[in-house]
Amino acid sequence: MLARPRLRERLKRGAESALTLVSAPAGFGKTTVLTEWLAGAPAGRRSAAWVSLDQRDNDPALFWTYVVVALRMAVGGDIAATALSLLESSQAPIQVVLTTLLNDLRTVPGDVVLVLDDYHLIEAPVVHDGMAFLLEHLPPQVHVVIATRADPPLPLAKWRGAGQLVEIRAADLRFTPEESDAYLRDEMGSVLTDGQVAVLEARTEGWIAALQLAALSMRGRGDVASFIAGFAGDDRYIVDYLAEEVLDRQPDDVREFLLRTSILDRLSGPLCDAVTAQGGGKALLEVLERGNLFLVPLDDRRRWYRYHHLFGDVLQAHLMDEQPDLVAELHSRASAWYEENGELSEAIDHAVAAKDFERAADLAERAIPALFRSRQEATIRRWMKVLPDDVVRLRPVLAVEFVGALVVAGEFQGVEARLRDAERWLDATPANDADAASTEMVVVDEAQFRFLPGQIGTYRAALALMRGDLGGTLTHTRRVLEVAADDDHLSRASAAGLAGLALWTSGDLDGGYQAYADCVEGLRRIGNIADIS
Repeated sequence: MLARPRLRERLKRGAESALTLVSAPAGFGKTTVLTEWLAGAPAGRRSAAWVSLDQRDNDPALFWTYVVVALRMAVGGDIAATALSLLESSQAPIQVVLTTLLNDLRTVPGDVVLVLDDYHLIEAPVVHDGMAFLLEHLPPQVHVVIATRADPPLPLAKWRGAGQLVEIRAADLRFTPEESDAYLRDEMGSVLTDGQVAVLEARTEGWIAALQLAALSMRGRGDVASFIAGFAGDDRYIVDYLAEEVLDRQPDDVREFLLRTSILDRLSGPLCDAVTAQGGGKALLEVLERGNLFLVPLDDRRRWYRYHHLFGDVLQAHLMDEQPDLVAELHSRASAWYEENGELSEAIDHAVAAKDFERAADLAERAIPALFRSRQEATIRRWMKVLPDDVVRLRPVLAVEFVGALVVAGEFQGVEARLRDAERWLDATPANDADAASTEMVVVDEAQFRFLPGQIGTYRAALALMRGDLGGTLTHTRRVLEVAADDDHLSRASAAGLAGLALWTSGDLDGGYQAYADCVEGLRRIGNIADIS
């Protein structure tokens, strides 16, 4: 750790505004400077909540759940209990959730800092919209810090003009010549001359990751002068070159561990043991951390880590170059471990990476009902983009679950085709479906399969209502009541609600009222209280 008081002062000024933006490419020390600043705060003066983001957090339900949980852990007590309850059990709009969160934050007496690290991985407009709403209404004692490789699509110009934005960029984060000198001498001792330090500083232009890699490469090297003379800081492949130097200096077992675990977004001892098919993962992770080998701890107990993104990228490139046939097997092992530990979303992602789409589809069918309950339809739609149609067509339950994710998002293109795929299996016989005679239906969730007739009818009623076909809507809703299983209360309630809309639109207010009453009763029966309101 290198003390950088000039940056601490900038961050201190940022704590007086709504947003501090720390924006710079990879390897400029964004995360490090923020952790140092937070660690230096006097005890009791500030509560800090930290969320390390990844691509899965484009799902708004996941994103805001992590934010709320982080704030609750930082502040303590029952803060944001209502917001968390809404996220876990309802279909409440995100602005409603954020409003309850903001109201609770206003009651917190001390300063609160929320850090969102790796925000560049967030691409979902709905998440950006929610973040803009949060920042526009923050209480004065709450501050947000966004660390990112690229400026987010937020109204930065507006906040800049209003004095509500403090920015720290690559030019600020680069090591000064004095900082480069202090860092290199701390790493290398008296081995380097003033001239050699100056050469390294000039050629890296203060890029911290390159300096760190250079220091690692020079450890134990007899001819440091030749290395520095051949060092080209403007070479676009410098990180790859230096990573090779570091990687090739590791013992064979450590090198193999690094390569095989590079397929993981986050690492723990048991997970690494499963992926490498060896033991000792936890101890080796601790050794790598102590050796500053680009391992970033993700929690205070050193249970979870991740590789520095640049280093991880280089490791994966070497793995693909040296052992391409092993990659799918490594992902399969990771998928099996996540499944055994109840983390189906990660299990599915690794199954997809292994190109084991049959397994991924089986897991998705099991996982999706819970995702609907926790409002993670964006995750479901992400899987829709990667699972092949010929795999989904054999799975009527999965096809209808995908329809539900599309309808919730107001996306109706392709819905009709998926409904036909599912209906084909409900009454498929050799007499009326030649394809069904030559293929076999795949059903993982038998309980959901029983509900398909009611669900399909409900979605057809929704399509008819969307087209303005009121008569067709009522026909489909009546059909739902005929074919839905007796305990399929959700389909029956949904059909009643759609019928109520159609009747009300056509002027039959009494009929519409009765249909809505039936809908409310059905939703109450299954505990969907939030949907009633």
